[in-house]
Formats: sequence, structure tokens, C-alpha cells
Amino acid sequence: MALALPRPHRDDVRIAVSGLLGGVLLWALGLHPRVPSAPVVLWAAPWAPLVPLAVTAACEPLRRTRPRLGLLAGTLALAVDTVTVGNVVTVLLYTDLVYAAVLYGTPSSARRIPWITGLLTVLGGVVPAALWRDPAALLIGVGVGVVALAPAATGWVVRDHRDAAEAARLRAEQTALLAEMDRTQAVTAERARMARELHDMVAGHLSAIAIHSTAALSLDDPATSRDALTVIRENSVAGLAEMRRLISILRDSGGDLEPAATPTLDGLAALVDGARAGGLDVRLDAGHGRVPAPVELAAYRIVQESLTNALKHAAPGPVRVTLRQADRILHIEVTSPYRPGDTPRAPGSGSGLTGMRERAALLGGGFTAGPEAGLWTVRARLPLTEGAPA
Repeated sequence: MALALPRPHRDDVRIAVSGLLGGVLLWALGLHPRVPSAPVVLWAAPWAPLVPLAVTAACEPLRRTRPRLGLLAGTLALAVDTVTVGNVVTVLLYTDLVYAAVLYGTPSSARRIPWITGLLTVLGGVVPAALWRDPAALLIGVGVGVVALAPAATGWVVRDHRDAAEAARLRAEQTALLAEMDRTQAVTAERARMARELHDMVAGHLSAIAIHSTAALSLDDPATSRDALTVIRENSVAGLAEMRRLISILRDSGGDLEPAATPTLDGLAALVDGARAGGLDVRLDAGHGRVPAPVELAAYRIVQESLTNALKHAAPGPVRVTLRQADRILHIEVTSPYRPGDTPRAPGSGSGLTGMRERAALLGGGFTAGPEAGLWTVRARLPLTEGAPA
């Protein structure tokens, strides 16, 4: 089966054709670097220089696709050219083959060719000078250096710069990719934060509205319906206010994520009053000192979500909310009566416990929730010192 060679580059074909035509022109004009009577001329036929010229020109289309093969054939052609009257274009084409072998060849070839040509340059100058005892013989080494070492060194320098540029391009692409990944993660985290905030703000109010509207529709009692409608109106107004606060956060172009109206632990009393209006028997026991703003917001939201869950799922009985501060940790505990198998009084999204756990984890705290001795107990531990684990 014939060996299939890759298609040569168009520039390489142009170099081959131009070199061949230029060499033929010099041959036709009789311009040769050596005379037929020179001692090194062993092949004095007039057409002899055309053979290595044609071989070297034929190697040029291989300078990118098969650089080592082209260099090997070009070296043999140059050796034949040295025993003829010669052609300058053959030497020029050979220097291009050496350059291309270093630039486009394998990494091992790119490392070895400059060393080999350097060694040949030294030997080409030292050995003849030592054998002939004539300093002028050093010019042979200079010629070898010009023909072989110089293009090899040039190819190595160009290849080194090309590899450095490619590495810089890859680093830039990786940096851009990492930046895009960071941006995507930041957007995802911000969306999760907004979803959690929206859920915590609105879920309690909508749950109270759903429960009281159900009661108003099921009981044919004007007084009960009026009370239910009053609670529905209060929760609707409060829910709209919370929605406006969230929208103001999203519209704020100043980068302030938490405006001045952020809920604080001072608002727990009003939160408990709202839960009592929804039908819960809530008892608040809050004993805490100064609390950082992020911890204060997280604590408020955890209590709010716990009361919302109690409003949906708790059995009849007292609900206790306890806040204690000890060892630079704010301890939160919310207990409500628990009776397995009860049907929820209002539908839920199922993300309340997840949101509370995420809020505690963001502050380096801990969170647990589950049934204990007939009670549904929610416990959270929030460190008051940034970076301190709870």
C-alpha cells in the first residue's frame, strides 16, 4: 500500500517552486560557488548541480508535515551538492529545512538538532585545523555554523516564543473560564439567597391567610368571619410590605444587600403577636444581649419559619420560643406539639427546613429539627463571632 502523505501547505509549495526556478536561473547563468577544477568537485557534469537542487526543492513541501524526513533527504542532497560545482539556492533551501525541522518537528527533534548542528560546527572547525595545521581551516566550521547551526538556533528561538505565546493564551482562556465559573456560582448563590429570603418573608403570611380563609368559608358565623377577615387583611398588608422590601433590595443599585428595614430580634414580639392572631398559643422567652446584624437576621428568619411550620402542622397546645446567649453562641429553640399523621392545615413548599439549615450553615452554626418526646423541636446555634464554629 502506498504511503499517504499529508497535503502540503500552499506557502511551502510556493517556496519549493520559487527555489527551484531561482536555482535553475543561476545554473543557466553559470553562477556557481565552485569551479569545475576545484579538488572537491568529483562530479563535474554541467547538469550535476540540478540533481541536489531538485531533491532539496522537493523536500520543501514536507517542511511542515514531515520535517524530519525532509531534513534527512535534504542533508543527503546537500552532501551530493558539495561534490559538484554547487548551487547557492540548494544551500538556502537546506537552511530552511533545518529551521523548519526545529520549528515544526517533535519536541525531541527540536532539542537535539541544535545540539547536533553545534557539535558539527565545532568539529568542522577544529578537526580540519588540527589535521592541516592551518588556521584558515576554521572557516569550514564557520560555514557549517552558518548553514546548519544558525537556522537551527533561529528555529529554536521562534519555537520557544511560539510555545510561550500558546501557554499564555491557554492561561488566559483558563482564567476567563474560572472567572465565568465564579460569576455563575455567584449568580446561583444570589438566586438561592433571594429565593430563601422570599420564602421566609411571604410563607408565614400566606399560610395564615390560607388557614383563616378556610375557617371563614367553613363557619357560618359573622363574628368569626369578621375576625378571620381581619387577620387576613393584616397578613396581606404585612406580606405586601415584605414584598416591597425585597423589591427595593433588588432595585437598589448601590450594592447594599440589606436595607435599614431588615428585621431584627426586637421584632420578635410583633412576630409572636401575629402568630397568636393566627391561632397559636405562643410563649416567648428571649434572653440575649447585643447580636451582630447577620446573626440577628438569621435568628429572626429561623423563628419566623418555625412559627409558620407550627401554624401549618402543630397539634393544639403551647408553642415555646426560647433564645439564649452563652459562650458567644446564640441558642434558638422552638418547640410545638407534634402528632404524627395529622393533615397540614395549609400547603407548603417543603423548603422551610432547608432554608433554616442553610442560614445556620452560612454563619458557621448548626441546625437540627425533628420530633422529641411528643414535641417538634427546632434548634439552631449561631456563633456571634465571625468565623467561629458553633
